[in-house]
Parts: sequence; structure tokens; C-alpha cells
Amino acid sequence: MLANLREGLVMAAHMGWETWWALILGFTIAGAVEAFVSEEKMTAVLGGSGWRELGLGTLFGAASSSCSFGAVATTKSLFKKGASPIASLAAFQFASTNLVIELGLVMWILLGWQFVAANYVAGLVLIVLLAAYFQYLVPDSWVETARKHVRRTEGVRDPVCGMEVDPTVESTVTLDTGGSTEYFCSEACRETFRDRDDEANWRDRLLTARGWRHAFRNAIGEWQMLWVDIALGFLIAGIIGAFVPKSWWATLFGFGAEGTFLNIFASAGFAVIVGVVTFVCSVGNVPFAVILWNNGIPFGGVMSFIFADLIVPTIDDAYRRYYGLRMALTLFVGIFVTAILSGIAIHYVGHAVGLVPPEGELGGKAPSGYTLYLNAGFTVLFIIQLVVTYGGDDDENG
Repeated sequence: MLANLREGLVMAAHMGWETWWALILGFTIAGAVEAFVSEEKMTAVLGGSGWRELGLGTLFGAASSSCSFGAVATTKSLFKKGASPIASLAAFQFASTNLVIELGLVMWILLGWQFVAANYVAGLVLIVLLAAYFQYLVPDSWVETARKHVRRTEGVRDPVCGMEVDPTVESTVTLDTGGSTEYFCSEACRETFRDRDDEANWRDRLLTARGWRHAFRNAIGEWQMLWVDIALGFLIAGIIGAFVPKSWWATLFGFGAEGTFLNIFASAGFAVIVGVVTFVCSVGNVPFAVILWNNGIPFGGVMSFIFADLIVPTIDDAYRRYYGLRMALTLFVGIFVTAILSGIAIHYVGHAVGLVPPEGELGGKAPSGYTLYLNAGFTVLFIIQLVVTYGGDDDENG
């Protein structure tokens, strides 16, 4: 028992070490995007339901946060302000969780480039399927009822990230806007909001110390939202890898190796169910996906498992509170089914084009010997971000 526990902790620590630099890089990019692109600008171009809005929603999402809870909160804010369900609930929400750069980097390191390619192709397939679901199967009246529900029940929200804040809590950050008070979950969000009123456009802010100070604070804000899920993901993966016999996984997913459509379909379905009950975010799902791949889950099942992060019980409850029970069930069914279908699609496409690596084989990793240097360099960047966020005084004049 103790030997297994030790093995699990070592495995978790190893995966954390291999992905440390990639997480810092990914969060830094996400923080920069949040600092230089406003939610209002996104909402203004996401009101329609055509291919343009679908593409822009996907693009904005892929450049945004990877935190499932943050993505759901931001999507809710876009939807509330008038973004179509296709651009927001189908495209932006999924892309901001599963098509972000940090997820791709972690997947490349732990699983290999084949899975990164599969993630983006299957993710785009899922977005198109989910958009069709909202376009042809979900009545417009349901959408409008959900929009009215979120507007009616909305509490006090951070105007930048969409997170719910309590004005009575001492840690809540405030800003007097001359006639009203805005409430924020962090200094980073307040600074980003204040920066939106600057006359300088995003290109000008990109060249200022203040702009990058906001970007670094946003990056630390991403860590604040995600570090528990990420650490939990590594820990769960390590413990399960050490304690759960391979024969158990072979029983659960082994029939998928037979290759018949029914077996692949059932395997993808089981993968989604496993993804739902693990309660872990998208980046934290990747280490667990390594365990599944090492123990016989089919190639497409890995994608179905990862895509289930947006229908874990805590996210489902957020849907219910935001949009009402009917739309929560609509989202659950839509994402559940499209996660299975997109996983099946990439499974067959991957085999057809020779994308699938040998069963259980892991690619990835940084070039030999470079992990230490990459981790050291990006740790310096991380320390700078911490100092900027917690160690310095605000420069009101930028």
C-alpha cells in the first residue's frame, strides 16, 4: 500500500515537472489576451449565428482562459449581453476550455503531437456538431427563456472575468466609476477594467509597462483559478496509475480494441462517463488521459474523455443556476452526445491517415535535456509575475 502510494506521488510529481514550463507559457499568453482584448469587443461581433460568428467565437475562445469554471462564467456574460448560443455556448465556451494553447502544450508533452492534432480536429468537429444542435434542435424560445433567466437571476459579477463576487467580503476589490461602484474578484481584473477606458488602443498598450503588468496579473489570476484542479489532476492520475490494476481498465475499455463501430461507440460513451465523474478541468484531465491511454482506451476515447470536462456535476450545477434547469439539461445532452461523436470521428480519421501511435505509446516531451532549462527559464518569468502581482504598488498613471 505505502509502496503504491509512493509510486503514485512520484508519478504525479514527474508529470508536473514535465509540464511546468508549458503551463507558465500558456497562462502568460492567456493573460496577455485578456489584457489586450475586451469582452465588449467580443460580444459586439458574436450576435449572429452564421459561420463567421462560429469561427470568431472559436478563435476568441482558443485565445482565452483554459479554466472550465472561468470559461463558463465568461460565456454566460457573453450570452447575457446578446451573443448567440452558437457563437457563445457552442463555440466560445468549448474552445476556451479545450482548444487553448496550454492544453495543447501539456498534451504534446505527456501524450504526443498526434493527440494535439486530434484534439484540435475533433474539437472543431464537436463545435460544428454542437452549433448544428443549437441551430436545428433547440427551439429559439428555450434560448430566450434562458437569456431572460440569466438576466433576472444575475447577482454581482466581476465585469471582466464574469466571476460572482460578494460586495460584503473584505477581499473583494472595488472601483468607483463616478456614479457607481464596480466589484472585482482580483486586482488584475480591476486593472484590466480600468485599462479599457484608456484612449490607447491594444497595439499601444502592447508596448507599455502597464499593459504587460496587467497581462502578468491576469496570468497569476489564471493560476489562482486553476492550480487546485491541475494539482488534483496530476495527483488523481498518479494514484490511479499506481493503485488500479491494468486488468480493470482492460475490462472497461478492452472491447474497443476489437474495432467494430459498436465497440468504439460504447468505449467513447464510457470515456465520457469517466470524464464526468472525475470532476477535473481540461488541463488536469490530460494526466488522467495518459493513464487511460496506457491501459487500453481507444484513440478516439481519449478525446471523448477530455471533452467531457464541460459537463462535470459542478459545471452542470452552474448551468442550472445561470440558465435554468431546461437549458442545463440541453447543454448536458448536447455536449455528452457530441463528445462521443467527435471522439468516434477522430478515431476513424486518425487511423485512416496514420495518425494513431501504437497502443500505449507516448510521444511528446521537450527535446532531450531541455526540460530543466525550460523549467528554470520559465520559473524566472513566473517569479516576475508574482512580484508584479503581489510585490509592487499600482501605478495609476501607467
